[in-house]
Amino acid sequence: MIRFVRLLRFLSWTCGLVVFSAGILLTSFYLLLTPSLPDAEQLKNVKLQIPLRVFSADEKLIAEFGEKRRTPVKIEDVPPNLLNAFLAAEDSRFFEHFGIDLKGLLRATVQLATTGSIQSGGSTITMQVAKNFFLSHEKTFARKFNEILLALQIEQELSKQEIFELYLNKIYLGNRAYGIEAAANTYYGKSISQLTLAESAMIAGLPKAPSRYNPLANEPRAMSRRDWILGRMLELGYITPAQHQEAVAQPSVARYHGPNPGLEAPYIAEMARQELVQRFGEGAYEDGYRVYLTLESNLQQAAQQALRTGLLEYSERHGYYGPEQHFKINELPPVEIQKLLRGTPTVGNLIPAIVTQVNQQSVKVLTGRGEAQTIPWEGLKWARPHLGTNRLGASPKTASDILKAGDLVRIRQKEGSDHWELSQIPRTQGALVAISPDNGAVIALAGGFDFYYSKFNRAIQAARQPGSSFKPFLYLSGLEMGMTPATLINDAPVVFADNQLDSSWRPQNSGGQFKGPTRLRQALYESRNLVSIRLLRSLGIQPVIDYVSRFGFSPNNMPRDLSLALGSASLTPFELATAYAILANGGHRISPHFIQRIDNSAGETIYKAAPPTVCAEPCETSDQSDPTMADGNETVDGSDEAAEESHEVAQSGLPAIAAPAEPLPIAPQIADPRAVYIMHSMLRDVITKGTGRRALALNRSDLAGKTGTTNEQIDTWFAGFNPDIAATVWIGFDQPQTLGRNEFGASTALPVWIDFMKTALKGKPERFLPQPPGLVTVKIDPITGQRASANTEDAIFEIFRVEDVPPEGAASPDQGIPGAGEASEYLTPEEIF
Repeated sequence: MIRFVRLLRFLSWTCGLVVFSAGILLTSFYLLLTPSLPDAEQLKNVKLQIPLRVFSADEKLIAEFGEKRRTPVKIEDVPPNLLNAFLAAEDSRFFEHFGIDLKGLLRATVQLATTGSIQSGGSTITMQVAKNFFLSHEKTFARKFNEILLALQIEQELSKQEIFELYLNKIYLGNRAYGIEAAANTYYGKSISQLTLAESAMIAGLPKAPSRYNPLANEPRAMSRRDWILGRMLELGYITPAQHQEAVAQPSVARYHGPNPGLEAPYIAEMARQELVQRFGEGAYEDGYRVYLTLESNLQQAAQQALRTGLLEYSERHGYYGPEQHFKINELPPVEIQKLLRGTPTVGNLIPAIVTQVNQQSVKVLTGRGEAQTIPWEGLKWARPHLGTNRLGASPKTASDILKAGDLVRIRQKEGSDHWELSQIPRTQGALVAISPDNGAVIALAGGFDFYYSKFNRAIQAARQPGSSFKPFLYLSGLEMGMTPATLINDAPVVFADNQLDSSWRPQNSGGQFKGPTRLRQALYESRNLVSIRLLRSLGIQPVIDYVSRFGFSPNNMPRDLSLALGSASLTPFELATAYAILANGGHRISPHFIQRIDNSAGETIYKAAPPTVCAEPCETSDQSDPTMADGNETVDGSDEAAEESHEVAQSGLPAIAAPAEPLPIAPQIADPRAVYIMHSMLRDVITKGTGRRALALNRSDLAGKTGTTNEQIDTWFAGFNPDIAATVWIGFDQPQTLGRNEFGASTALPVWIDFMKTALKGKPERFLPQPPGLVTVKIDPITGQRASANTEDAIFEIFRVEDVPPEGAASPDQGIPGAGEASEYLTPEEIF
């Protein structure tokens, strides 16, 4: 008995010593670690990493940028089934414990002691919040102890609802999805409010091991985890047996859903991303900014579609390049043929497919999704072999003349029908930019056929020669310097002679014909090159460069020679569209911009655009009509420095983020409104009588514009407008080369512009620029350009500034234009180049 008492006493002292030592050890850990622990109160103002999102003006999602996909939600907006699924999977006693589940910790300790590893884990939701926000994921006792201490602090600082909300928004759930809303979008393409019970359980199974239990990577294991959670929900009374049975019977429907843009505008979305990163640094990807652009979604869709259609039509005019690849498919089953298409993306609206059967006048193809389609002869017969830019092979007679089984091809569905047709990725590229003349807002922008095929943004990066689309600014400078639409200039040969060369350069008109003395109006709508060269020479190269720089053109990109008259400057489609927008609004300098407003993660607007805007009524400010004013506080004095600064704004299109002014600043007048009004009239003639006649298909009389084609048809343009919208189209190769002898601005670029403007002007009444005071309309002799007498036959009406009305009577063919009357004129090399 005495021995038993002694043994009991020994064991008691031993246990006490162990408990005391453990207490000393725990106290030491607490005293050692507590000072280095972060303050749990920080969670009250936690800032979750939320990606940058870009929207159109009508709030359609365009793009999402950031490593982490996350959309925070309030706990009250989370469906009960989803809440209960997470409780069943991670911490069923969450609302009962004080941050630490002693039963769970004890169970984990026993497992560690008996098996050498922890099977079920002992972390509560609160402990996971502590780990995810403050600690690393290393598996050490020190980290676990810190986790416990932090969990105790968190439970004192935050309510259970606040802790659970943080957890649901912070937790990583695989495939870049952070938080439950992002996971619902990633795996099911819908919001948490639309999840079924089975889908909720599947998402709740991910935190334990996002890669191991991912339904996209390992569906059987993910389904097993899902069914276990559903069983736990039944056991805990969260669901009924009938609900459990129905949910377990459901198959997995999870598949990857990337960010789901409501509008395709990747080129301008990238412009917005660059602007936000420039201003906010790397925080732009994490701080939850929401950027609203000036794009109108219906016009953006029309712009992208019109450009793609135009590029495809050009491509098909020049023949079929052939299949992209050929496979020996022999007797391969469809599932194996599908595998051959892995890694071949859709480009634009062109779907990759493999030819499986060639019939007499049709072919059957199989897409990567396993869809079998038939292409009839109507969709094949265009495919004459491409032998060169200006050469086509013979027209095919049967489908076997074009394709054979195993060819990898591109197909597209004909718009407005169920029929499919053979297609190909265009080798040409293009751009379309549309701007509001009233305030410079970019309302549509397409920088190429497909951003993901080529990220080069031709709208703002492709500096190319504009050809004759530059001429309106040369002619406008002439109007401001005293010339009129009736001024005669000789359309006759000009010879470039260089004593150091054996040959001469003779600039030509399109078609090679010369018309002699020609009125400026007619010369513009017929695009007479020789008249433009003589006009520039008479005005002076530097004065013209100084003048056109008011429209945003960089003087550094203007050649100091007579080739400027033929559009040899280097301009981007964005710059040309901006300049035409200034023409469209009557000569008011606007600042092109594409960001309407920026909101922070709290929904507060931190920037709102306040662009210079054209007055609806005559402005009362004293300086608004001063043609030397570029904006409210800067003058354009013809200097390269002032014009270069204005060019930088037009080139980037990036708005200055500053506090908006109220009322909106006035867009200053930078050109004589009377001269601009006359130019409108002259450019409308381009549509009705000249190179832009195809635009008559729009059945409107308020349209004006100008075609442009450079030497050897390397660049083709059309820039046009009415007072509501200005749009510019460029088509060409990225590496300059000829488009073909029959490709011009009127045949290549103009159809794209027309296609876009059908949507842009639909339902809008015709609108004309109001006529300013100081203009008169008089009858003139179309031969001499002088005021017609009572006996003049075939007299026509012309518009003049009052001080420029010509006198009655005959005049010389050139009305005093220096050097313009000779039939053939030799110029020095310095004047040409």
